[in-house]
Amino acid sequence: MKVAFLPIDNRPVCYTLPKIIAGIDKNIDFSLPKREFLGDLNKTADINALFGWLENLPNQDAIIISLDTLIYGGLIPSRRGKETLDELKARLKQLRIILQNKKAKVYAFSSIMRISNNNYNEEEKEYWAQYGKKIFEYSYNLHKNGKALTDVPQEIIEDYLNTRKRNFEINKIYLDLQKEGLFETLVFSKDDCAQFGLNVDEAQKLEALGGFTKTGADEIPLSLLSRVINKKLKIYPVFLESDYKNLISNYEDVSVENSVKGQIELAGCEVCSDSDNADLILYVNNFIERQGEIVMGVDTDNFKGDFKIPQKPYMIADVRFANGADNEFVKSLFKNHIADKNFYGYSGWNTTANTLGSLICGAKFKFCAENYSKENFKKLQITRFLDDWAYQANVRQMLAKPDINELSLLMKEFEPVVESVLNSKIDVRYSYPWNRLFEVEVWI
Repeated sequence: MKVAFLPIDNRPVCYTLPKIIAGIDKNIDFSLPKREFLGDLNKTADINALFGWLENLPNQDAIIISLDTLIYGGLIPSRRGKETLDELKARLKQLRIILQNKKAKVYAFSSIMRISNNNYNEEEKEYWAQYGKKIFEYSYNLHKNGKALTDVPQEIIEDYLNTRKRNFEINKIYLDLQKEGLFETLVFSKDDCAQFGLNVDEAQKLEALGGFTKTGADEIPLSLLSRVINKKLKIYPVFLESDYKNLISNYEDVSVENSVKGQIELAGCEVCSDSDNADLILYVNNFIERQGEIVMGVDTDNFKGDFKIPQKPYMIADVRFANGADNEFVKSLFKNHIADKNFYGYSGWNTTANTLGSLICGAKFKFCAENYSKENFKKLQITRFLDDWAYQANVRQMLAKPDINELSLLMKEFEPVVESVLNSKIDVRYSYPWNRLFEVEVWI
């Protein structure tokens, strides 16, 4: 099968992670654009080069497209960019012509512009540093109550609302194109959600028009990659804190249980009601009362007890904490021999949706592989444990700034543990792709 994949940007979870997962089946011919064509934290993607890549692709069975990349130059530029609606429509017209000439099934996603509840403008417009929380509150109250008062300057509110309106109009055009049959699947992503907000309001309006929305963002291309594998696995979810599966994770607007169900279904799989008839068991290390987040100093009850390895294929979503693993759970997990044929993956990456979408994709590729690559599956697991557990839940807290030498030295303590657990020799180096502590790249 030939599959082309256009990522959101050049981060490792967007660029190298799908490549590793696709490599689990050696029969998948996987195409990516050059990494330098894609955007980063401060650089917009080379849109012309990406259009050229897409137009010159040889025949494919499936094309997975992050629409924000082609139309805005990336997820972050979609919030910052100053292009007019007419300029964006011109790019969309070009995309339509290219895709109409392709015989491949097209799986696409577009973001509903997020509203961050903080005064942190690293990924937003400059005024977010002063007014971010107030804009969030304005948005929240406007949606909840139909009106809102704010002391944010009127010109800033108008700029913000105009950017939202522009992006919403583009999303409605995507929906029209889907109804014409251009897209096999179209997903609108809800990134960093709360219960109320203009982003939630837009999602509801798109749903009323027939659109499909999903909480999450970065993992959605991976969920679409899962969907390309046309086999509906039966997945039985087991919540380690079953009394608390109705709670809502940080940065999301649905319960953990509904997030799990939604990610299973988006991946083209089926939620199974019992373990006997399931192909895979999905263990969810969910939280009590609230989701923790180590880097933000938000604590929660750690996993207590022993995790028992089942006798049938299983995978593990570690979502007790956002942005990293639960150390106590990983400690319990590592007491077991997990590097056996029944182990289909671990993830504790970022949000609950990020964790689930990436985890299910890797597991589905392993389960359905026509020409299985044990090497790539191990590479995937090494990456997840070194990133989600060693770095995010431990080493990151020891660092004041990105420093490769200090990082490499601190990670040395954890590498032998992962080697032993996965029964695999590790030759690894690290980098900070966006020169910030938030993400690290694990090079194997």
